[in-house]
Amino acid sequence: MPELSHGRRMLVLAICCMSLLIVSLDNTVLNVALPALQRDFHASTSGLQWTVDAYTLVLASLLMLAGSTADRIGRRRVFMAGLVVFTLGSVLCSLAPDLSWLVVFRMVQAVGGSMLNPVAMSIITNTFTDPRERARAIGAWGAVVGISMAAGPLVGGLLVESVGWRSIFWINLPVGLAALLLTWRFVPESRAPKARRPDPVGQLLVIVLFGSLTYAIIEAPHASLPVTAPFAAVALIALLALLRYESRRREPLVDLRFFRSAPFSGATVIAVSAFAALGGFLFLSTLYLQNVRGLSALDAGLWMLPMAVPTFLCAPLSGRLVGSRGPRLPLLIAGTAMTVSGLLFALFEAETSNTTLFLGYALFGVGFGFVNAPITNTAVSGMPTAQAGVASAVASTSRQLGQALGVAVIGAVLAAGVGSSSYAETFVTAARPGWWILVGCGLAVLAVGALTSGRWARTTAERTAERLESTEMRRSAGVTA
Repeated sequence: MPELSHGRRMLVLAICCMSLLIVSLDNTVLNVALPALQRDFHASTSGLQWTVDAYTLVLASLLMLAGSTADRIGRRRVFMAGLVVFTLGSVLCSLAPDLSWLVVFRMVQAVGGSMLNPVAMSIITNTFTDPRERARAIGAWGAVVGISMAAGPLVGGLLVESVGWRSIFWINLPVGLAALLLTWRFVPESRAPKARRPDPVGQLLVIVLFGSLTYAIIEAPHASLPVTAPFAAVALIALLALLRYESRRREPLVDLRFFRSAPFSGATVIAVSAFAALGGFLFLSTLYLQNVRGLSALDAGLWMLPMAVPTFLCAPLSGRLVGSRGPRLPLLIAGTAMTVSGLLFALFEAETSNTTLFLGYALFGVGFGFVNAPITNTAVSGMPTAQAGVASAVASTSRQLGQALGVAVIGAVLAAGVGSSSYAETFVTAARPGWWILVGCGLAVLAVGALTSGRWARTTAERTAERLESTEMRRSAGVTA
């Protein structure tokens, strides 16, 4: 990629952030619309889970493929294709005649979404080569998540109340088209110096692993053990086969050598934990505010602001801290805030008081605001630039897998607790195990963040980077010879 002026780099960052905005906004807007979908389509709790998880599962399954493909054939080309498919999928979602078709069209959206965020992060990584400038850019990128959290519930609530839930997908059209035109005009093409080979076997194993595991979790409260156990067994077999196959492949879909770096492995675990907490938090909060408290979609959106605003404010601060002091302090703040937030709900039933509900939401927003920048920065820092797409795709995959598992596990726990009763009667008691799971996620962020951000961890990252670069140089020399 040619060296760009400061103004051009800022424009590229803005364009990439537009793609994150429509993807993140789509998720937050959809959460507010879940009760309306439930009423219109007479959906069960598991049906709502699939509406969210069908998207995140396809996204998680294809992110690494999209990242490696972009490194191979061109990042701008793949990014533009993703904008087209995502926008088309949004149109189809707005026309869905029933829940089954909505789930299918959400999967179409996800195919496009898989070409956006990891590829955009790869473009940012290759555009901002200075570590401190890159950290600040990633902080701005993370702030977009906060913007989507702040705007999504409000915009979604207003649209659901005034026009209907189908209109929540219309807002992707102007942003998607604008991003497409700006990308075509201002984003330069870039690709890795050496193309990576496709890995169809690895890709198939990833899809089987994620799909069978999520199905087993979501359907566990409703189906018998003989129905769900085979899917759990398939997930285990797919995992073992993936580890064995990828470790022997010269150019794998999932480069297991990355995980020799303690910061990279830690970032993966933290991403799964933090986004599992986010997925479960949004799922529980949306159902509680509208189905238990009886709030409108707009009022429920307003109640999400105490979480969204701190996320928006803390994300750029976290990026600056990562750039100046490293990822340790932001991760410790994030883990502590998320843990305390979960404890308020698990121990003190924060839902039952406006004061504790506000405080619980605000603390979670602070924690989530601080966690995103160190995840992204750690995942791509120290890795060879040629593999930036694959490294950032692994981090993005961890986020989406975490969110899918959070919705699946916490939704399954809630469904089992509610049973045939109404939400209003049993929600607080049924949701308590889910809040304890969120406490565990916060503790994982805290503990793993402390363990993988010290001197020893940085040493493992340096050794891993040296080995990766040495291997790439040998391969390049062999190709040249």
